[in-house]
Amino acid sequence: MIFAAIMVATLPASASAASLVTFVFGDSLTEVGNNNFLQYSLARSNYPWYGIDFSGGQATGRFTNGRTIGDIISSKLGIPSPPPYLSVKRNVDAMIKGVNYASGGAGILNDTGLYFVQRLTFDDQINYFQQTKEAIKTKLGHEATNKLCNEAVYFIGMGSNDYVNNFLQPFLAAGQQYTHDEFVDLLTSTLDQQLSELYQLGARKVVYNGLGPLGCIPSQRVKSRKGQCLKRVNEWVLEFNSKVQNLVTSLNKRFPNAKFMFADTYPDVLDLIDNPTAYGLKVSNTSCCTVASLGGLCLPNSKLCSNRDEYVFWDAFHPSDKANEVLAEKVFPRLFSATATPAPAPEPL
Repeated sequence: MIFAAIMVATLPASASAASLVTFVFGDSLTEVGNNNFLQYSLARSNYPWYGIDFSGGQATGRFTNGRTIGDIISSKLGIPSPPPYLSVKRNVDAMIKGVNYASGGAGILNDTGLYFVQRLTFDDQINYFQQTKEAIKTKLGHEATNKLCNEAVYFIGMGSNDYVNNFLQPFLAAGQQYTHDEFVDLLTSTLDQQLSELYQLGARKVVYNGLGPLGCIPSQRVKSRKGQCLKRVNEWVLEFNSKVQNLVTSLNKRFPNAKFMFADTYPDVLDLIDNPTAYGLKVSNTSCCTVASLGGLCLPNSKLCSNRDEYVFWDAFHPSDKANEVLAEKVFPRLFSATATPAPAPEPL
């Protein structure tokens, strides 16, 4: 659910950016409105003041005042931001162009975010991708569907909620049941199974977005007497990132015809938090929207800061539109200037 992911890709040489198909899996950093369709979900942002700086000024289900980083990257690529799956699940023509399965409160573990009542876990999202593939197959046929899935780019940003809304919550079992070493092993072994399943479903270009410095987000800083970053939390995040990097290396060896990539944006996010003025912002230790200690979201009766472009964080968990823009501008040239690799040949599945 947190400031954790940046969408990056290696573009297929056989496709122009305008024809690129993307499938997005994640939490509230990349959600674009799936939870609006979950009647009982407590992880929703379809009310003011979310969306105040988005096109039209209305809440869309994005957990920020404006655009997600994914929106900005898509715009730079010249493609529409993929729609929420639950808004197009009966529209095959729309799904062929790409889908966003991200859901606020989602995690690698199915128990993560349980108190949000409804959310699409990573397993749920993978199941919906399988249904998407079957629906596309009814229109394009087996071979063309496999080709589309093989050439698409898969963006995955998961893990923040497994900490913030699971392991770090004193009233939940995970923080009491496991040491951190045991917990991170559980996360990575589960993630291994999930990424392997995506491969079996046809994913060949997969970008996994590492976690940012969760110890520095406002919801964690308030646990410090002086409002400082929580060092131990950041150390845990770095350990998780390292384990996932090792997992990505292992997946590339096991599946040599696929390309799994790990996007390490921890240093970029930390630099923005430590040096906001270098990027035209001013405040990074608290949120623009005054939030209640319970929940940490920006409610309709919340008070907003006078200059939203000066704050790194919109609420207790999520970056502002301006912060997303700064990070997208910082990483896009570096990530997309690389020589594109050839798209793998379609395979029978």
